[in-house]
Amino acid sequence: MSRNNVAIVGAGPAGLMAAEVLSAAGCAVTVYERMPTPARRFLMAGVGGLNLTHSEAFDAFATRYREAAPMLRPALDAFGPRDMRAWADGLGADTFVGSSGRVFPRAMKASPLLRAWLVRLEGRGVRLLTRHDWRGWDGDALIFDMPDGPRRVRSDATVLALGGASWPRLGSDGSWTGPLSEAGIAVAPLVPSNCGILIPWSAPMARFAGTPLKTVALSFGGETVRGEAVVTRAGLEGGAVYALSPLLRGAVAAGTTVPLAVDLKPGLTAEALAARLAKARKGDSLSNVLRKAARLDPVAVAILREGGEVPRDPAALAARIKAVPLPVTGIAGLARAISTAGGVRFGALDTSLMLRARPGVFVAGEMLDWEAPTGGYLLQASFATGAWAARGALDRLSTRSASRPTP
Repeated sequence: MSRNNVAIVGAGPAGLMAAEVLSAAGCAVTVYERMPTPARRFLMAGVGGLNLTHSEAFDAFATRYREAAPMLRPALDAFGPRDMRAWADGLGADTFVGSSGRVFPRAMKASPLLRAWLVRLEGRGVRLLTRHDWRGWDGDALIFDMPDGPRRVRSDATVLALGGASWPRLGSDGSWTGPLSEAGIAVAPLVPSNCGILIPWSAPMARFAGTPLKTVALSFGGETVRGEAVVTRAGLEGGAVYALSPLLRGAVAAGTTVPLAVDLKPGLTAEALAARLAKARKGDSLSNVLRKAARLDPVAVAILREGGEVPRDPAALAARIKAVPLPVTGIAGLARAISTAGGVRFGALDTSLMLRARPGVFVAGEMLDWEAPTGGYLLQASFATGAWAARGALDRLSTRSASRPTP
């Protein structure tokens, strides 16, 4: 009896996880990748420490996906943070929980985990074919551009896991939106997520490019995020900024300059800070008051001055330090965004992540229309949807086999 032949397009986390599930079930799996080597963005994600998932309570974890949470919940229920840790541990990449609740492999790198993973997949017979650039369909066949010309591929089922459009030099450039749109499949525009913001700094701010703002709180649209940010030549980036990027992106899209409030002393109430400022010596310059009484470092003082004329009255100064208004005029582009929002709309899919318009074709990972903050949520959903799409493919193949007449 011949095995089911499954094509997976994209060798990132979602595609490789789909290959894992399908090959474990006995399918003949071929993974097609446009780049010379697999999982380049996955390797990039591990440069600063591979954050696989997060250890917070699962119900809170699921809310991080905002409006996409109900659609992602079945996949996350089936392959959640505990499953992720067990999977990584099984590959020899023992995990631990950091002080922030984030989960990392002890090696803190992606490369040892990826090597072990590829060895496992090869041992199960998974074929990895690189330099295959997917261009859509010709009838029921997948079409790939290759260095020696086009290639047509037929399969019993297909999983598309081509990623988003951020960091295109690593392989995911969003070019798949063309073939899907031509096939009548609804795709939300791809836009930057977990990205920097643009602020029209004054000339003196240039010297602070690359300087971190440690322990600040950023507020916008009724949400406040405490964490770190980094000054860039064009604005701000960093974890606290990324967490607010969906709200800021939507406001900027409306065509208005958006005020972002920066709390430079989130550990103090305005009253406590005002009391400290009131104790400053009367003869002290404003610079000394900010340095000695407010205990602001040079970059924080520079940010404070960007918010307009700095008041001297202790109460007014404390209020300004607690909410420096900065005008956000735009967001950084896809080329440097951590991730992508937009993608295949869930309405174009059934509950197994199969395209309604193309039965037998499943979609996983960042191709789907969801976004999440950094902290392990991005990789978790990519792995989970890869596994869920693979299970959907297995169910469909099983149903088709059962319905075939016995020879």
